[in-house]
Parts: sequence; C-alpha cells; structure tokens
Amino acid sequence: MFTRRPQLKIILKKLRSPDIWAPILVGFLVLVLWDIFVRVTHLPPYILPGPILVFKTLITDGNELFSSLLITLQITVVAFIASAISGLLIAILFTQSKWIERSLFPYAVILQTTPIVAIAPLIILWLKNNTFAALVVCAWIVAFFPIVSNTTLGLKSVDPNLLNLFQLYKASRWQTLLYLRLPSAMPYFLGGLKISGGLALIGAVVAEFVAGTGGAKSGIAYRILISSYNLQIPRMFAALFLTTGLGVLIFVSLSALSDLIHKN
Repeated sequence: MFTRRPQLKIILKKLRSPDIWAPILVGFLVLVLWDIFVRVTHLPPYILPGPILVFKTLITDGNELFSSLLITLQITVVAFIASAISGLLIAILFTQSKWIERSLFPYAVILQTTPIVAIAPLIILWLKNNTFAALVVCAWIVAFFPIVSNTTLGLKSVDPNLLNLFQLYKASRWQTLLYLRLPSAMPYFLGGLKISGGLALIGAVVAEFVAGTGGAKSGIAYRILISSYNLQIPRMFAALFLTTGLGVLIFVSLSALSDLIHKN
C-alpha cells in the first residue's frame, strides 16, 4: 500500500508534465479548428471531411483498416529488426577496418540518397514470387542508414584516455570493442533506432504504394490508394490517422526503451 502511493504520485506528476498535455492540447485545438473550417465553408466530404465523419468511418471500417495496418506493421517490424542487426554489424565492421569503411561507406550513402520510389519497382520485379520479402527489402533500405551512421560515430567517439588505458593493459581489439566501444556507442545506437523505426514505416508504406498489391493481405497503403481512387476521402483520412498513430506509437515505444536502458 505504501509502495503504491509513490508510484501513483510519479504517474500523476508525469501526466501533469507539459510534455504530455501540451501536444494533446494542440491536437485538440487543431481538430476543433478543422471542424469549424469544414462547417463554415460547407466543403463536401469528398474534398475535406470533418473530423467527426473521419472518426465515424474509423469505427465503421475499423476492422478492415486495422487488419491492413497489422500487415504493414509486420513489414515494418521485420525491416526494422533487419536494419538494427545489419546496421550494428556493418558499423562494427567499419570501425575494425578503415579500408573497409572508406570502400563501402560511400555506397551506403548512395543507397540512402537514392529515392526508394525509383528502385522499389526493380526490387518488386526481382522478388515477384515473394511480395512480402520485396516490401521488407524496400523498407530496410530506407531504415538501415541512420543506424549505420549513428553507431559508427558512437564507436569512434570513445574517450581517448579510456582507450589508452585499454591499450596499456594490452586489451585485444575485440575486448576493447566489447567493453569500451559498444557501451560508449549505446546512446548513438539508440538514437539511430528511434530514427530508423519511423523510416521503416515510411519505407513499408511507400513500397506498398509502388507494389499496389490488393486482396486480403494488402497493407494500409493499398486501402489509402483504393479510397482515393473511389473518392472515399473519409475512409482515406481514417487510414492516414491509423498510419500516423502507428508511427507515433513506434517512436514513443523506442523512446521508452531508450530511457529504460539509460536508467539501467
């Protein structure tokens, strides 16, 4: 009983924090202004639906939209995990050999700066027998670079005094990596994860737009496309709200994970 009261006070204190209520207040004001604008201008729903109509559509079509969102979430999660693992391993490889970094890092930059819309059709064509894998590859291309660049920077940003100490005690290269470089790079790696999570979702949605796959296993991007083609704008806005909510949830989850790791 006595241990629950301090925890309750901490929760209430966090809820009263401007970091919580300020964005909620701004979002509420935007919805009110949006509703007033639609009512005053008498815009038809196929041009700009009101927020109330969007929420009603979200309730009526929620099952179908949510099932499509789960498919997009699967692609995002797989691409994010692949980018986290591959980005960490590539960053470790770069820090172990300057020649490898000089030879391969420019190609990582080229891959990052190449528009995914331009290369997604080729990837989907090459992996036409496995659309899910093609979508994952597209999302991975978008998501892996922040982890590579951030982690590489973190692995290099080691305290020179600690590095000299490890050299003084004749620590091996892998011991230095395991006990010095990786712990020092953890904040950079977690920062890259927070960026990569949102980019993985963006890459998945863009790849779904390019693929245009329909049917029962179609992602949320297909629902947005079909809704726009059929002028079902409230349904399109509902799908956009779900996608945006998923992106916010991913960022908040990764931020909470980062804070938890920092505290421990």
